Amino acid sequence: MYDLAVMGAWLEFAVRWLHVITAIAWIGSSFYFIALDLGLHRDRNLQSGADGEEWQVHGGGFYHIQKYLVAPAGMPDGLIWHKWQSYWTWISGFILLVLVYYLGAEFYLIDPNVMDLATWQAVGISLVSLAAGWMIYNTLCKVFVNADQTVLMVALFAVLIAMSWFYTQVFTGRAALLHLGAFTATIMSGNVFFIIIPNQKIVVADLMAGRTPDAIYGKIAKQRSTHNNYLTLPVIFLMLSNHYPLAFASEWNWVIASLVFLMGVTIRHWFNTHHSRKGNPHWTWGVTVILFILIAWLSTVPTDDREAAVVTRFAEVPGFTDVHNIVLGRCSMCHAAEPVWPGLHWAPKGVVLETEADLTRQARAVYLQSGVSHAMPPANLSYMEDDERAAIVAWYRNAIGG
Repeated sequence: MYDLAVMGAWLEFAVRWLHVITAIAWIGSSFYFIALDLGLHRDRNLQSGADGEEWQVHGGGFYHIQKYLVAPAGMPDGLIWHKWQSYWTWISGFILLVLVYYLGAEFYLIDPNVMDLATWQAVGISLVSLAAGWMIYNTLCKVFVNADQTVLMVALFAVLIAMSWFYTQVFTGRAALLHLGAFTATIMSGNVFFIIIPNQKIVVADLMAGRTPDAIYGKIAKQRSTHNNYLTLPVIFLMLSNHYPLAFASEWNWVIASLVFLMGVTIRHWFNTHHSRKGNPHWTWGVTVILFILIAWLSTVPTDDREAAVVTRFAEVPGFTDVHNIVLGRCSMCHAAEPVWPGLHWAPKGVVLETEADLTRQARAVYLQSGVSHAMPPANLSYMEDDERAAIVAWYRNAIGG
């Protein structure tokens, strides 16, 4: 069993590595092409018949780039398709979802205090919600295809707010934000797989057959690509959120997630406006900072930095013995040199909480994850009570003089 556990951990690491690599490739190419399209010089009468051009320098060489709208006169040789970055980002992400959240549902997916689900029920809700997300989004795009695109973006934002709240009513906080990221990433990959690439294939088929491609296919593909551009940064935040309990284990985690989507819009608006040579709307950075501060406030991040000077006093503060007993009873079955919890062969993240010295060294982590947030124990498997969490908060704040 120990060998299987090691193999499973390395499998998860390998898939996570693949996920990060393919995500970098996808996001990089997506951002590059959006910036390229916005920055094209379209005021030049090009003999090639291209819609616009741009000169760039990189890696010791110059690049002369032209964009044809709707398509060139004939089918070019060696056409490169940008699709597998998106496909493998989604595939590797889904495999990670299975390895971490489906196979580890007891720890990471299900919280009986939120909704007492069987594993198959939780997995079923996860799968159905991801599929439903694409169908809802695709329907909205078709309904608002000829409307002001701002209206469509507002409708999509309303859906994302609703899903933020829904996931927090069903799963653990960690799984809720991760699923919201997966929900959005599924929309993005769906855009590539179901809309952008098929439309481009229609244009290519028309070229090969000597027909003039219809401009509508490029217009629709551009619309979906723009949506992906604005959704990318929030997805990255949500995928990273599982490492930060103050984001996912807060009472207001669904509001935090909703505000993150607004930050994605403000940040990308500055870059998109800048790349299109329409100015530098610096007000977007001010709005972004305000949103981030609001998120930090909602997550109850402690701002007192005096703890380093008084860390040695944690064991001397009244209530330390009670907190130590709480941690021994609620945490040390997993956070031990030899965990007794079934299936665990080492302390999660190497954090051991057995002795008094262990607790003083991990005082801030215990405070953040079991005091001001409910990140630990995962899904509250050891049934830590609210008064026990309050005792941890009181002990820590007394120790730092807060």
